[in-house]
Amino acid sequence: MAPNSIAIIPSAREQVRSRDTAYPFRQDSDFYYLSGFTEPDAVLVLLPGRRHGQFILFCRERDPGRELWHGHRAGPEGVCERFGADDAFPIGDIDDILPGLLEGRERVYYSMGRSAEFDRRIMGWVNRIRTKESSGAVPPGEFTDLDHMLHELRLFKSAAELRLMRRAADITARAHRRAMQACRSGLYEFQLEAELQHEFTTSGARFPAYPSIVGSGQNACVMHYIENSDKMRDGDLVLIDAGCELEHYASDVTRTFPVNGRFSTAQRALYEVVLRAQLAAIADVKPGNHWNQPHDASVRAFTEGLVALGLLKGSIASLIKRNAYRAFYMHRVGHWLGLDVHDVGDYRVGDEWRVLEPGMVMTVEPGLYISADNTQVAKKWRGIGIRIEDDVVVTEKGCEVISSGAPKTVEEIEALMAA
Repeated sequence: MAPNSIAIIPSAREQVRSRDTAYPFRQDSDFYYLSGFTEPDAVLVLLPGRRHGQFILFCRERDPGRELWHGHRAGPEGVCERFGADDAFPIGDIDDILPGLLEGRERVYYSMGRSAEFDRRIMGWVNRIRTKESSGAVPPGEFTDLDHMLHELRLFKSAAELRLMRRAADITARAHRRAMQACRSGLYEFQLEAELQHEFTTSGARFPAYPSIVGSGQNACVMHYIENSDKMRDGDLVLIDAGCELEHYASDVTRTFPVNGRFSTAQRALYEVVLRAQLAAIADVKPGNHWNQPHDASVRAFTEGLVALGLLKGSIASLIKRNAYRAFYMHRVGHWLGLDVHDVGDYRVGDEWRVLEPGMVMTVEPGLYISADNTQVAKKWRGIGIRIEDDVVVTEKGCEVISSGAPKTVEEIEALMAA
């Protein structure tokens, strides 16, 4: 941060679920990254060079009556003792204190546009200072978006973050194994979802990182299918895209397997195409390669596989140039992963794809989707959706697949389900 500047980061707010009940509170990822503080109604302030301390937190006061109903609060004293704040104040005093901290600052770091209500409060404090300019008050000079600086930090995971993410991926891999073992025709998709949630919760990860996708049959062709309400049928595949959140860090893993434990000939042929595409992409996740190289590798392997099966016709180079594969594989191969399941960080720097560096974490998830009403292909291919996804850390010499505990070869899946 520049000298004589200030950064202001508000916490997340509780969200109403229905009438007088709220969703389980989840802290804003930027706020949590900087503070570790998990309560709502808080504001983090950073003041480089401040003599009385550079890290200030406004938070709720202790209130035994409310804590009896809703749980413990740290209070200003607890924030200093447990979270390393140099100074802490009741959130109710922010209108009296923060304008004085803003006054005279040459630069304000703040992510405008995330919260219309807090944007108005910020501008209200600035305008209050402006009304006193005739008395010598100096409003802040310029506003700078905090996101770029902060998200660049979040893109590179520390050793402690990677330890958490490995644990999250391991829990998620066990959940996928559990679902494979529990699966059989006649169960409902939500019953497999319950198996996932059971493994998450008993392992200490109370919440999924995102709504779990359990799509059987043609539901697997819907990328973000979350109804999870259909009965699973013998002979169909089921696609599970699910990951736990552990201490705010996400995992994100997808596996596709047969409801009855045995791939049909057509299912196996398509599955092998997706698996080869994924392995080709993972092989290109290494320092020095750019962000798009794994995707390009997956596209080439995918196109080669579809040509071999007769689903595409023509030269590989021409088909790739025409994006012919996109009739079956219409998304990119992955995304950043961290505190958010689609984590922050630029994919391009200027006009160039970002170069991969150690400490970055990404998903690798090619998919193949053939709608049940696609009359352009033979009937045996219709209504099949397959995606295979792993969590991958860029290392000094290559990469580490941290979700490898979930089986993904045909032989591994069939053996586990038979057992």
